[in-house]
Amino acid sequence: MKERTIRLSVNDQPYERTVEVRKTLADFLREDLDLTGTHLGCEHGVCGACTVVVNGEAVRSCLLFAVQLEGASILTVEGLADGDNLHPIQEAFWEHHGLQCGFCTPGFLLTLYCFLKETPRPSEAEIREAISGNLCRCTGYHNIVIAARAAAEKLASAPAGRRT
Repeated sequence: MKERTIRLSVNDQPYERTVEVRKTLADFLREDLDLTGTHLGCEHGVCGACTVVVNGEAVRSCLLFAVQLEGASILTVEGLADGDNLHPIQEAFWEHHGLQCGFCTPGFLLTLYCFLKETPRPSEAEIREAISGNLCRCTGYHNIVIAARAAAEKLASAPAGRRT
């Protein structure tokens, strides 16, 4: 079993850990950093439940090895809120019943976090395309799309500091 020491930032906190070279980023976040908001569904990158943001890009954490992230900046669902204040995307999911059972929610939130930065005024079709890589087993896409539209509106009208 080979191990390597990595240094990275997760939710703006620096970490240095020695990890097995075959440990996935998802397992590293859950087991080594106790950030269990990242969920593992299919473990093949299909369902999107394990989506996190690495250096500004939404990625499937089950498909990356933690040792590949040396020096990276990672955002997990735990880092989305500002203390007790939910992120506007989280607020919109709460207000519009987009949470469903909650298993897939972290992946949807972080996928939309990146998408809405690139597409601040999306159409419904664009939202559906953006979340097409995330599976909801509750089949609740209708409210997720409504929440995504509401989140886009919240972000557009938010003060500059809350737009990210």
